[in-house]
Amino acid sequence: MDLLDFEAQGLYFDQPEVPGVTELLAIAADSYGDGTAELPLLRAYFLAPESLNVLVALNRFYYYQHRLEDALSATQKALAVVRASVDFPLAWQELSPQHVSAAPAEALTQVRLYLFTLKAIGFLHMRLLNFELSQQIFEKLVSLDAKDRLGVQGLLDVLLRQVDSSVGQQP
Repeated sequence: MDLLDFEAQGLYFDQPEVPGVTELLAIAADSYGDGTAELPLLRAYFLAPESLNVLVALNRFYYYQHRLEDALSATQKALAVVRASVDFPLAWQELSPQHVSAAPAEALTQVRLYLFTLKAIGFLHMRLLNFELSQQIFEKLVSLDAKDRLGVQGLLDVLLRQVDSSVGQQP
């Protein structure tokens, strides 16, 4: 299955929100510069903990604040939300090419979102120096995406070079 050969349907950011969430996200966007964006984001999360708009906003906020553990938590929650919409295994480690290829065409947007979210988790683990877990995630994604449409092979190569140079520097 070619992960670029699809018609975008059901984009997460086009989904209707619980009343008040859109306004809180707008307040957070306007408040980012003065450092007060977190409270409206958390209020939005409490109103709509399954909203991908909210989870993505939290991920971005925490990532740009260099709060990588918090960004990882938001991203892992997003993965769980997306996973439920595509009926993938609970554990990403159990995901196989057959799961991806068996997904109906109308679910391909969600499949891509799941895979990109898993990629983000791998990237965050790499930034947090959790190299072994990051490598496992990247290798899983490479095995699911033979044409490298997700661009994970480059990240895996960077990670492996980093691991190799770290091993060479240890006493």
